[in-house]
Amino acid sequence: MLSKKTKYAIKALVALGKNIEKPPMQISKIAEEEHIPKKFLEQILLDLRNAGFLYSKKGAGGGYSLNKKPEEILLVHVMRVTDGPIAMVPCASLNFYHKCDECVDEKTCGIRSAFIDVRDATLKVLTETSIADVIGREDTLKVGIENL
Repeated sequence: MLSKKTKYAIKALVALGKNIEKPPMQISKIAEEEHIPKKFLEQILLDLRNAGFLYSKKGAGGGYSLNKKPEEILLVHVMRVTDGPIAMVPCASLNFYHKCDECVDEKTCGIRSAFIDVRDATLKVLTETSIADVIGREDTLKVGIENL
């Protein structure tokens, strides 16, 4: 399941992506528009800034803006910054591998094999989906609703 931290991070990046041509957005505005608790959002934005996704400006006219184009920010990178591993079991993780304590033989473990397939399918979608794609999906869905 997608954690609230990751979901809020994506929502904040989408909000900033939609406002890319505008001045930096203040945390309070993002929190209000996206219905994200402000204190939680502060920590998320700090993590995203430290990962290089965001630029922050202090003082009057300050706030956050994207440090990269929305097309360059992939969901897989956001998830790894906010939650760590993509794999559902540690022995199937590419970047955060850890042998399962109860596993007798990884080479013949059916659970590991199945979850490597799940990981690979998930990674395919996440590495092919950017913040720009999420914005585009929202726009398409809104047009579809308006045409009903």
